Amino acid sequence: MQQIDWNELAGHIQTWSVDLGFSAAGITDLDLASHGEHLKKWLESGFHGDMDYMQKHDSLRWHPEHLHSGSVSIISVRIDYLEPDPQPEGLLADRTTAYVSRYALGRDYHKVIRGKLKKLVSQIRDYCEQHEFEGFHARVFTDSAPLLEKAIAEKAGLGWIGKNTLLINERAGSWFFLGEVLTNLPLPSATEQAINRCGSCSACIDICPTDAIVAPYQLDARKCISYLTIEQKGSIPEVFRSAMGNRVFGCDDCQVVCPWNRYAGANQEDDFKPRHGLDNAQLLELFSWSEEIFLERTEGSAIRRTGYEGWLRNLAVALGNMPVSTRVKTTLESRLGYSKLVDEHIHWALREQAARANEG
Repeated sequence: MQQIDWNELAGHIQTWSVDLGFSAAGITDLDLASHGEHLKKWLESGFHGDMDYMQKHDSLRWHPEHLHSGSVSIISVRIDYLEPDPQPEGLLADRTTAYVSRYALGRDYHKVIRGKLKKLVSQIRDYCEQHEFEGFHARVFTDSAPLLEKAIAEKAGLGWIGKNTLLINERAGSWFFLGEVLTNLPLPSATEQAINRCGSCSACIDICPTDAIVAPYQLDARKCISYLTIEQKGSIPEVFRSAMGNRVFGCDDCQVVCPWNRYAGANQEDDFKPRHGLDNAQLLELFSWSEEIFLERTEGSAIRRTGYEGWLRNLAVALGNMPVSTRVKTTLESRLGYSKLVDEHIHWALREQAARANEG
């Protein structure tokens, strides 16, 4: 049996990852105890809202070895997804246009990243076989299991967790996805971690439309527009509806204003390119989609997570926040009767439109 040079293999993993389309890769061990304590306090504060799965598998999140027995190392990868145009700021300012979080415009990232990670594992397996190393095993993840992805990426040297609770890289900002490989190979961990460079900046905290970043590094998901438009399955609390503006799936405001995103890497993956014009679609057009059209145009998309009823609910709120017009009123009324949930939000939107019309 040949002796494997683990440092050499780690270098190959970096190269192979980039060749497969990832923007960067890092390696770390499985010790996530300190991050686990942070998560426990977050759960105790009730900031997870209705995301019961966060609490159900909480201990697994800082014990990755329980997700894949025998693992001793984690390979963490990132892949940039931002399209340079149209600019998010302009879209958010135009209340007739639907704002869909930039990550959800293309094909579901889970499928894309999982496919690339499987290819990376195959290359590692080939290397092990060439060196007559037996017993290699690994498992790939991408936001698909109770795993502290941002904590792992931070330990692997891919960035630091910022005040908005997102991972930030000083050369690539935060517009990227993460993925992981758990393996039994004793790969060398990153020797240096990124320095937290948020400093005294509070741009993300100040811009949040619903004040969901309740303190630096503390996000109350119950107030977050991403949670409200995706994870929340029932009624959206009225106190947040006006602040939602034209955001119909997710929210990117804290990334839009982050100074480090001046250096954000551009998307190089065809599968992440916008589909069906959702990067610049009109609210009135989207609200007219039948369920069949919705399912057709969101096939293979993360938008499917909210469901058609949730989609109409979110759009009804955005229409209520649109400039007053007869067309908005008649379009809203045309959907009455779809469901009790959607009707509630339509009636709210009609009241908003009427109140602003009276003010004018």
